[in-house]
Amino acid sequence: MSSKKTLGIAMIGYAFMGKAHSQAWRNLNNIYDLPVEIKMVSICGRDDEKVKEAAEKYGWQEWETDWKKLINRPDIDIIDICTPGDSHKEIAIAALNAGKHVLCEKPLANTVAEAEEMLEAVKRNPKSKNMVAFNYRRVPAISLAKNMVDEGLIGRIFHIRARYLQDWIVEENFPLVWRLDKNKAGSGALGDIAAHSVDMTQFITGEKIAAVSGLLETFIKERPLLQDSDNSKEIKMGKVTVDDAALFIGRTDKGSVVSFEATRFATGNRNDMGFEIFGEKGSLKFSFEDMNVLWFFDNTNDREYAGFKRILVTEENHPYLNAWWPPGHVIGYEHTFTHEIMDFVECIVKDTEASPSFADGLQVQKVLAAVEKSANNDGKYEKV
Repeated sequence: MSSKKTLGIAMIGYAFMGKAHSQAWRNLNNIYDLPVEIKMVSICGRDDEKVKEAAEKYGWQEWETDWKKLINRPDIDIIDICTPGDSHKEIAIAALNAGKHVLCEKPLANTVAEAEEMLEAVKRNPKSKNMVAFNYRRVPAISLAKNMVDEGLIGRIFHIRARYLQDWIVEENFPLVWRLDKNKAGSGALGDIAAHSVDMTQFITGEKIAAVSGLLETFIKERPLLQDSDNSKEIKMGKVTVDDAALFIGRTDKGSVVSFEATRFATGNRNDMGFEIFGEKGSLKFSFEDMNVLWFFDNTNDREYAGFKRILVTEENHPYLNAWWPPGHVIGYEHTFTHEIMDFVECIVKDTEASPSFADGLQVQKVLAAVEKSANNDGKYEKV
């Protein structure tokens, strides 16, 4: 029997993110030599049959349908929130007040006010670690880009461009899922995917978005409701209450200009999250659809032979990769969650601050709110 301390985990939510987080929790001790043992205690969801199936499939010891029963259990140290945004605040605050460490999916909340309440709960419970699950920070190529910026390799930054292009709701008969309901999701492409781009570029550059001018668009206003249990053949329609696409420009607190595009209507783009960062000494380019590659232009070289350099980010000394495979053996999407959760556990063990924290999540939330406010005022420039 192991003499290591045990960290008990309870995860609330079992769908897409629940599957991704479960995989990371399950593999953590198999990949990293941590001074603690991870115990996947319980997974929680409202549908007893489905959450039981998830528990058995993903490796949880038990399941629950009422998250409130998990909050005060002494065998649970970490609450992992993988639910829609409308429940983040209530669950996180209850968990923090119970002395639990909290990992919460992005965006942190549905509104700035909710995120502020969550941060206040953090301040009242300083022993509880808190992290927002912006997993793209843990892509090795993105972390390498941050290191290169920190080392001054691209110098003063002039322009930051970021995009997040998907196409999964282009079909007009795609049903009205919760991500298309503002009451549950908070916003559409803006909060779901532009939030990732905002956090990612601020993480890489160290510059905060300070002011924005935004535009939001909903292309398909109504969609079929999910099939009712009565198996009625009548197609009932419901209103889409979120944006399908978000575009905004602005400036950072250090004077760089920024341009962002996030859409779930970019036909042919399955998950193209990327950036271009242009500086006086060089530039960086990245696309998640080729996630093991980072492009670097060194502007200090002779122009006659200058060009973008392709860096295959698989070397042992590249961020996060010392635990994985030999050089050239690429990793995938699921690894970002393992890296994220490993970082969170290390912060708990070493008693250091986790990042991105709820404070970081609040700052992103303020950017999203400023974009929405600007879009509702015909693109008027709004401070963050």
